[in-house]
Amino acid sequence: MWQRAKGNWTVVGATMTTIVHDTAEALCLCEEYNLYLKPTAKMTISVALPQLKLPGKSISNWEVMERLKAMVAPEQLSALRISKSTMDFIRFEGEVENKGLVKSLLSRLDGKSIKLSGFTDILKVRAVENKMDFPTRHDWDSFFRDAKDMNETLPGERPDTIHLEGLPCRWFSQKDTQHPDRPSEEVLATIFQGFGKVRNVDIPMLDPYREEMMDKNFNTFSFGGHLYFEAFVQYQEYHGFTKAMDTLRGMKLMLKGEDGKAMACNIKVTFDTSKHLSSMAMKQRSQERQKLQELERQRGGAEAPREGGGGTTQGGREQKEQEEEERERRREERVRKREQKVREREEKRNLKRVKRRHDEEQRKLQLKIATEERRLLLAQRNLESIRLIAELLARAKAVKQQEQERERQEREELERQERARQDEERARLQRLEARRRQQEEELRRVEAEKERALELQRRERELREKLLGNLLKKSTGAAEEEEEGEAKAMTKDTPGSSLASWEPAALAAAAAMPSWWSRGTA
Repeated sequence: MWQRAKGNWTVVGATMTTIVHDTAEALCLCEEYNLYLKPTAKMTISVALPQLKLPGKSISNWEVMERLKAMVAPEQLSALRISKSTMDFIRFEGEVENKGLVKSLLSRLDGKSIKLSGFTDILKVRAVENKMDFPTRHDWDSFFRDAKDMNETLPGERPDTIHLEGLPCRWFSQKDTQHPDRPSEEVLATIFQGFGKVRNVDIPMLDPYREEMMDKNFNTFSFGGHLYFEAFVQYQEYHGFTKAMDTLRGMKLMLKGEDGKAMACNIKVTFDTSKHLSSMAMKQRSQERQKLQELERQRGGAEAPREGGGGTTQGGREQKEQEEEERERRREERVRKREQKVREREEKRNLKRVKRRHDEEQRKLQLKIATEERRLLLAQRNLESIRLIAELLARAKAVKQQEQERERQEREELERQERARQDEERARLQRLEARRRQQEEELRRVEAEKERALELQRRERELREKLLGNLLKKSTGAAEEEEEGEAKAMTKDTPGSSLASWEPAALAAAAAMPSWWSRGTA
C-alpha cells in the first residue's frame, strides 16, 4: 500500500498495489481525485517439470522465475507470482504494464524451453493470455429476467447497482481530513457519477452496526484497521449502469501522485444480485440500526447511575439480566437468521438443481423433438421424392406411349401408302399385262394374216409359174381352155380374190403391223 508523505509515495505493509512506470494507456476516471483506469494485461505461464530421478534433488522456483524474466528482457514483468505448483508443472501468473506488450511477450515465452543448472532435461514453457473474468450484458440481463424474486420496476431489483471490492481506503478519503484511512461515500459518488447520475451509494464498513445487525463480516471501520473496502453504487438509469460496467471491464484502478508517480490496484467489479440497495433492504437496515441505537442508549442510561454512585445494586443486576436476555435474544435471532439463510440457500440450490434438471430434460426433449422433426422432414422429403419420381415416370410413360402411338400411326400410314402403292403398281401391271395380251393377240392375228398373205403369195407365185409354164408349153387353144378352166377353178376356191384385189389388203395388213415385227421379219 502506498502512503502519502510530503508529496511522495512509499510502500507500507502487504499490498495488492503495484508501481506503474508507463501510464500511456490510462483513462481518466476522476481528475479531481487523480484516479484513472488502466487496462489489465495478465498472462498465464506454465512450466513443465522433468521427472526427478535423484532423491533429495529439487527445482528452485526462484530460478525458474529468474529464467522467465530473462526470456522477456529487455521488457519487464510488473508482477510474477506462483498460482499453482505440482510435481509435474509450475503455473505462474504474470502481469505487464501495457496491454500492447502481451503479444510480444507471449511470442518470447510460448513454445520456448528453459535449461536449469544441474538438470539435463529441458523445461517446456507454455504461455497464454488470461481470459477476462467479467460479467457481460447478457449475464445481468438473463439473471434479472429469470429471477423470480426480482421486480425490474423497482430500484435495486434490476440491473442498476455495481458491487466493487478491493478499493483502497486512502484513495476514496476526503481531502485534508483527520482520518485519511476512512473512505467517504460523497467521494465515491463523485468519482462514479461520471458514468451517469447516482441514486445511492453504500460503504458497509462505515456503519458500526452493520456487522451485528446483518450477521455478516463487512470489514466494519476501525481506525487503521483496514486498507481496502467494498462498496455499492446505484445508478438512476440503466444507461449509467451499462456505461460503468463496460468502462470498468478489464480495467484496474490507478492513482497518480502530485510528483507524477503512479500506482495501480486490481479491483473486483460485479453487478449486485442481493438487492442491497433496494428500498426494502435499506428500510430493514434502518430499522435494525434504530433498535441497536436504542439498545445502546439504554446501556448508556443504566451505566450512568452506577458510575455516579446513585444506582442500586438490584437495578444494576436487573439491567444486566435484561442486557443478557437481549444479547441472548439477538444471538438466537442471528442463529435463526443464519439457519434461515442456510435453508434458503439450500432451497435455492435445490431449486437450481431442479431447474437444471428440468432444463436438461427440456433440452433433451427439445433435442428429441428436433430429431423427430428432422426424421419426419426427411421422411416427407423421401415421400415427396418418391411421388416426384413416380410422377416423372408416369409422364415419361405417357410421353413414350404417345410416341409409340404416333409411331404406330405413322407405320400404319406408311403401310397404307405402301398398300396403295402396291395396289396401284398391281393395277398398272394388270393394265400392262392386258395391253401385252392385247398386243400378243394382235401379233398373232397379224402373223396369221401374214402367213395367209404369204401362203396366198406362194400360191399366186406357183400359179403364175404354172401359168407361164403352161403358156410356154401350149400354144394351142386347147391349152388356153385348159388354163382358163384351171383359172376358173382357182377363182372358185377363193371368190372375189384376184391378184388385183389381194395385193391392197396384204399391203394394208403389213402397214398395220408394228415396226419391230417388220424389222424381225426382214
